[in-house]
Amino acid sequence: MKATGNQQKRVLLVMSSVDEMGISGKHTGTWFTELAAPYYILTEAGYEVVLASPDGGNAPIDLLSHKAPFTTEYTERFLRDPVALYAAQNTRKLRNIDYTGFDALFVPGGYGLLWDLASDSHLLKIIKDLHAANRPIAMVCHAPAILRDIKNDAGEYLVKGVRLTGFKNAEDAEIELDKHLLFSLEDELKGRGADYQSKANWEPNVVIDGPLMTGQSPASAAPLAQALADRLRG
Repeated sequence: MKATGNQQKRVLLVMSSVDEMGISGKHTGTWFTELAAPYYILTEAGYEVVLASPDGGNAPIDLLSHKAPFTTEYTERFLRDPVALYAAQNTRKLRNIDYTGFDALFVPGGYGLLWDLASDSHLLKIIKDLHAANRPIAMVCHAPAILRDIKNDAGEYLVKGVRLTGFKNAEDAEIELDKHLLFSLEDELKGRGADYQSKANWEPNVVIDGPLMTGQSPASAAPLAQALADRLRG
């Protein structure tokens, strides 16, 4: 993959295009603070953040994440920021992007991605190629579920023996959404041989292993974005 040299470093932030949890009728989308926190932390660190989604255009944001106690200083700021809002409502179509020109990938969580990003062959290739090039891949909350089916060139699961985290079964159960999910992130990644590491429900938890940087739940979005900003600066 080509390097971006001394130009401004670029981060591709990929959102889900799905706004409904299967046939449950429950609204979903990207979890708001997991979009807003990295958007501001990374742009203020001097990096260009490009928002993309499978369908392009207006990427849905989970309605629940607009409500207290899930709002944060980042979500409040995002709502008052016409540039940020425009970016989320006019995401680039993922397949049209030359991802080789990006220095890192950030994928926010939210339940929608279980229905599209986790099986998006283009995104899976992006992750595989970035990983092979040792470029950082940051994923928070449910986003690590996307790693489920990715294999390396040797034919082994990318997560085998890798330390990582992601939204745990107990957290899904606490908000009574575990029965509506397409699959369990925790179970699937453990089944692929990942060294899954979690802390208490809703606690910040960031786990880094090589190019893979993962965060457990919404509280991990800001520290994960800061870890990515620091890594890109290094």
